[in-house]
Amino acid sequence: MNQDSNFNQLFVPPSERDRYQGMLNAPVILVEYGNYECPQFRQVHQLIQAIQQDFNSGLTEKNSICVVFRHFIEHSIYPQAQKAAQAAEAAAAQGQFWEMHEMLLTHQEALGNGYLVEYANHLGLDIYKFLQDISKQVHVDRINQDIESGHQSGVVTAPALFINGIRYCSGVAQPRHRWDMEQLMAAIIAASNEVL
Repeated sequence: MNQDSNFNQLFVPPSERDRYQGMLNAPVILVEYGNYECPQFRQVHQLIQAIQQDFNSGLTEKNSICVVFRHFIEHSIYPQAQKAAQAAEAAAAQGQFWEMHEMLLTHQEALGNGYLVEYANHLGLDIYKFLQDISKQVHVDRINQDIESGHQSGVVTAPALFINGIRYCSGVAQPRHRWDMEQLMAAIIAASNEVL
């Protein structure tokens, strides 16, 4: 196996330490690397949400897809992404990761400190604990572990997606182009058929 093929495989497999929706033993596991300031990641996330709904709408067996989110921050391109990731993890410490995840993606043009507190307040979080976690950078190691696992899998920019451990290529030369719902759905269905 050469170096290039290593970079098409997920180096760190999904586990209980990850932020995930669904079951880790699902036939299809999608691992998305992204950050809250990246518009392309928001588009990919919206596609995946639509696909999750299709998969869980009764057409297929429930829990047939698991979605794992990992932070991948390029500090020079997305200066607010690190603080937003800390906000998501501070919300996770209070049991509301996915609620904050959605809030940050919905309002990704407003990720300054005041907005983050507003979102935490809206979710009913303990604001003192939330702010303490962020100011003491309690969750930075976890975020850095996600980023490092991305680097180990050959991720250089967000968004990046792995389907059952294999890097998904959207078929476009430029990673900044729009991803296609039908192509992505076809790749996911193909992966689920391989498992059956």
